[in-house]
Amino acid sequence: MEVILASASPRRKKLLSMLYDEFRVKVSDIRELVPRDLSVEKCPEYLARLKAENISKGYEKFLVIGCDTSVIIDGKILNKPRSTSDARTMMQLLSGRCHQVITGCCLYYMGKYHTFSEITEVEFYPLTEQEIEQYINTTEPYDKAGGYGIQNRAALFIKGIKGDYYNVVGLPVSRLKREIEDFLARNDSSEPTAPEKKNKKR
Repeated sequence: MEVILASASPRRKKLLSMLYDEFRVKVSDIRELVPRDLSVEKCPEYLARLKAENISKGYEKFLVIGCDTSVIIDGKILNKPRSTSDARTMMQLLSGRCHQVITGCCLYYMGKYHTFSEITEVEFYPLTEQEIEQYINTTEPYDKAGGYGIQNRAALFIKGIKGDYYNVVGLPVSRLKREIEDFLARNDSSEPTAPEKKNKKR
């Protein structure tokens, strides 16, 4: 089965390579708008579905995987910072507090789809002004929801996490594996029901 990752994220691409040796990457050009009455917790899942649905047009026989990650604190979503000032405000807000990271995923295949969300709680140590300024003056915060990358320098800010670490990176890969197996088993018994990761000789 051919697979498409509907995301430009190099982190998701690297994580999905744990499941598949080969897959395509196609980026959706949809406007990321959500209904006003949709809860913030459901926004990532909703956007993941829009992305997967958009890419699946013309690729019905492909398994399309759409994803969207949100950092949520005080009932608000922190998107990618648009400026140094924006990144500073996010770091100040996260400092010394817990927040949620929610990744919504959508699997689209043969006109059928399945969505799910994974939630991880992350706690930051209190950050000094110097720590914040040093961090926001790197390139790291500006392509990531919430303005930080747990897998890079921001690892020094993390007091603890509750849940899936890779979900914070951008893809809950272990749950994704199981959701794919179940989804394919329910929707097309003629296709392999497990991700096609081949064993390589060492």
